[in-house]
Amino acid sequence: MSVLVYAESDQGIIKKIAQELISYGRALADQLGTTLYVAVMADVGTQNLAQYGAQQIVHIEHEALQSFSADAFAQAIAQSAKSVEAEVVLVSSSANSRYLAPMLAVGLDAAYVPNCTQLPLSTSPFQVTHSVYTNKAEATTEMTSAVKLIGLAKNAFGVSHFEGTAQTTSLTPDLNPSKCHVSATDRATDKVMIADAEIVVSAGRGLKGPENWHLIEDLAEVLGAATACSKPVSDLGWRPHSEHVGQTGKPVASNLYIAIGISGAIQHLAGINSSKVKVVINTDPEAPFFKAADYGIVGDAFDVVPELIEKLKQFKTLNA
Repeated sequence: MSVLVYAESDQGIIKKIAQELISYGRALADQLGTTLYVAVMADVGTQNLAQYGAQQIVHIEHEALQSFSADAFAQAIAQSAKSVEAEVVLVSSSANSRYLAPMLAVGLDAAYVPNCTQLPLSTSPFQVTHSVYTNKAEATTEMTSAVKLIGLAKNAFGVSHFEGTAQTTSLTPDLNPSKCHVSATDRATDKVMIADAEIVVSAGRGLKGPENWHLIEDLAEVLGAATACSKPVSDLGWRPHSEHVGQTGKPVASNLYIAIGISGAIQHLAGINSSKVKVVINTDPEAPFFKAADYGIVGDAFDVVPELIEKLKQFKTLNA
C-alpha cells in the first residue's frame, strides 16, 4: 500500500499548491509507514520534486493529456493510483482538482473529503479534519472505504524540504475518449495569478470607476500580489470576471488579503474567509468587513492607498 499525490502543473512547472501537497503527502506516508508516490503529467520536469518529499514519481504520458480535461485526467490518475496500490490519494483545492475529484472518487470507489486542514487525527480508524460551512467551522469525518481521496485546503500545511532523490517510472494510461474538449485557452502571463498568490489586493465599488484601478495595480506591484475585485465590479465591467473573488467567484486562501472599498457582503466574506490575515480599508466604520478583518483602516482609499504605497517603497528601499 502507498500514498499517491497528484501534483498539478502549469506549462510544465509544478504549482506552489502542489509543493505543499507533496510535503503533506510525505508527512502522511511517514505517519502510515509507507511510500509517497507523486503523479505528474508528461511535460513536468521531475528532478526537483524530491526536495518537497517525493520518494517515487509516476510520469503519466498520453497525447490526450496535453490540455486539461477533467474526465481524462481522472482516468489517468486513477490508473496511476491502482498501479502503485495507493491506499490514500491526495489532490489540491484548486478549481481543476475540485472538478476532477468526484470523477476520480468514482473511478477508485473511494470516499472523498475536501478542504482537509491537517494530518489525520487517527489512521485506525481513518479520521480527518476538514473545514465546512464556507470555512466557518471544522468537522471530523471517518473514512471507511478501502481507498481514501483527500483534498487539502490551500495554505493548511506549508511546504517542507527534504534531502535525497526520487526514482521515476512512466505510465501510459488506457483512456476512454473524453467528452470534454478545450477549444481555446486565454492566459494572463504578466501578472500574479489569484490561485497562486500569497498576497491578494482586492477592491470594490469604493474605487468609483475603472480609471482609478491603477491604485490597486500599483499596490499589488509593490507587494508582489495578485489583483482581485468584488462581484459588482466585475458585473459592471470594470474588471474581468477572472478577478472576481467570493463565494460565487474564485475562493481565496492567501496569507494576506487586502480589501479596499469593499463593504463585505456575506457572499464575498465566505469566499475569502480562509485567508490568514485580512485587512480592510473603507470610509464606512460600520462596513461589515470590519467585523471579519484582523486589521482595519477607516479612511478614503484615495488618501490611504497612495500613502501606503509610498511607505512600502521606502521600507523596501531601506531593506534592500
